[in-house]
Amino acid sequence: MHSFGSPTGSAAISSRLDRLPRSRYLRGLVTRISIGGLFELYDLFMTGYIAVGLIRAGIFTATTRGLFDGKSFASFIASGFAGMFLGTLVFSRLSDRLGRRTMFTVSLLWYSSATLVMAFMSSAWAIDLWRFICGLGIGVQLVTISSYITEITPRSARGRYIAYSQFISYLGVPLVAAISLLAIPHRLWGLEGWRFVAIAGSLGAVFAGFLRLRLPESPRWLEAHHRPTEAEGVMALMERQIMQETGAELPLPGPAVEDAAPRHTSPTSPISWSEIWKAGYRRRTLMLTVFNAFQAIGYYGFAAWVPVLLLSEGIEVTRSLTYVLVIACLNPFGSLIAMRFADVVQRKWQIVSLALIVAVCGLLWAQQRHALGILLFGSIITLANSWFSSALHTYQAELFPTRIRAQAVGFVYSWSRFTSIFAGFLIAAVLQRAGTTGVFAVVATAMAVVAIVVSIFGPDSNHLGLEELSG
Repeated sequence: MHSFGSPTGSAAISSRLDRLPRSRYLRGLVTRISIGGLFELYDLFMTGYIAVGLIRAGIFTATTRGLFDGKSFASFIASGFAGMFLGTLVFSRLSDRLGRRTMFTVSLLWYSSATLVMAFMSSAWAIDLWRFICGLGIGVQLVTISSYITEITPRSARGRYIAYSQFISYLGVPLVAAISLLAIPHRLWGLEGWRFVAIAGSLGAVFAGFLRLRLPESPRWLEAHHRPTEAEGVMALMERQIMQETGAELPLPGPAVEDAAPRHTSPTSPISWSEIWKAGYRRRTLMLTVFNAFQAIGYYGFAAWVPVLLLSEGIEVTRSLTYVLVIACLNPFGSLIAMRFADVVQRKWQIVSLALIVAVCGLLWAQQRHALGILLFGSIITLANSWFSSALHTYQAELFPTRIRAQAVGFVYSWSRFTSIFAGFLIAAVLQRAGTTGVFAVVATAMAVVAIVVSIFGPDSNHLGLEELSG
């Protein structure tokens, strides 16, 4: 049997995790977590696809008569993002308090159930209400998954595993696009097609118990909450599984680095809000807050609105959904590209480069009127966006210590949801006055801000342990 070396406590856990090799066992854990992410992205991206059905049914309109027009499709988008904003800002700290595994399961059950109820609502206000409730669960899930995977994977492959998780999760995008293409143009058993798209998204609740059964708690989280015996049990299980798979001893742990964040005096001690504003984290918190506020406009400006943008250019429903399906199928491939470069190129420079690509290609996409151009530039934007998503979820999760990770990520990420509440109304108004070119001028400006902020204020992070990065 191998020796664990001299490190003790949380330092032992972190150094033992960081020396683990890539393995089928770790990939299996990430896969199970990512199945929850698949339903999350299905539900998140469903917004853009059911837009066509909701507008055709006369429940919502494509444009807005003014700010907070309840009949505008923008109100549907705003409701979901308002829920996500509240979920990430207020409830993500429950992941730090109750554990990654628990909140992963609870949030999956929450938003799946809310989506099912929404599928049977008929008025704009009722649909908006249940979309808001659904958003609460999605907001917590987004933060929990990135924190969970970041903490159970070694530093040498942290970005790769997050990118792999994004690959699995992004399979939900072509899935929702395909179901939308099949269902939305039709009316079945007296129900509009968009309702079946929503019902399919609620199936995540069926898998919640199965996924929880096969997942361990994060050993880093257990140590941070004064549960060393449980942390040791999970860590020993992970090491045993990997040794059985590889048939080889594990290398000795590297030098131990303690988490810089202050430890709990007891497992029930409150998590101080002020910690993310201390000297070591203030710059990161501010940088990521600005970054998220603007990246959401750029990212969702295309992803959530492309079917409506195509319709606004006179492309009929079936052709619009077909184009969207083709483009959506590329989402997982962007994550595959990210897997190749995630731990090779510094993440901050990946984010900067991809933001600029989205800005330029968005402006070019807005000028296209033929299928080839629409598909070409739409495909580039989609690949860049999914790669961008992998990089950002790794980057923001690794810049804060374990005991406040979910709360810190929840706070900075919540501003992407906050701006998205208003971005829908902004894009609807710009679309009405300046067309798709105006919309992508807004997108390009937002992504330019992202590139500037991260290039100037973002720290390097590749191949550094989480405890080193939190120092």
